[in-house]
Formats: sequence, structure tokens, C-alpha cells
Amino acid sequence: MENLREIIKNAYAPYSDFRVAACVTLQNGQKFYGVNVENASFGGTICAERNAINSAVKAGYRKGDFASLTVLVEKPQVSFPCFLCRQSIVEFFDPFCDLILMADGETRHYKMSDIIVNPFTKKDLS
Repeated sequence: MENLREIIKNAYAPYSDFRVAACVTLQNGQKFYGVNVENASFGGTICAERNAINSAVKAGYRKGDFASLTVLVEKPQVSFPCFLCRQSIVEFFDPFCDLILMADGETRHYKMSDIIVNPFTKKDLS
């Protein structure tokens, strides 16, 4: 996805040098993008995946509107979303939605259910 290769340059990763770009595609075809933004206080860091998801939510989209998530890393091999991102994925993506992981010369396709087993959901709060 050429747009991800373009925006990954905007990732702010002065501590890890681990640049990530993500794209959320909605059921209606609209796309929202995000990059990782690190912070010296590491808890203030936001991942590209959550950045893209939050952009879609800010525009009014909710669970059921999301179709796929594509993640690009500037590394030789793909990288899976961290567990904070996986929790956000559970909140907005259905298990059958597509997850596409990309790196330099490698692309892997998954369903969200492939990477999220026994998710923590609203029913766990009851």
C-alpha cells in the first residue's frame, strides 16, 4: 500500500527507531491512517494502529463499520500489533475482519480471530 510507505516517514520514533504506519479501511471503503508517535515517557507513546483506529472513531465510526487493518513496519520481517493495540482491535473490529501485516518484502494476511484468542470484552465487566 503506497500511502503507508509515504506516511511511515512521518512516524516519530526517536527512541526505538521502530517506525510503523497503519491504515484502517471501513466497510464503506473510507480509509484512516496513523503512525506511531513515541514519547520520552513511554506510557505516552501511541501506536500507529491505535492512532488510525482513533481517527476513525473521532470521525464517528463504530464497531461494525471496520473492515480491515493494514500495518507496515520498516523492518525486514512483519511485526504483530502489541497487546494494547489488540485490545483496541477487539473493541472495534469483528473477528472475521482482515489484518494485513507488511514489512520490507513480506506481506502476511490474517483474520482478527487469528491473533486475538479469548478477548477481554464488555461481558467480562459484568
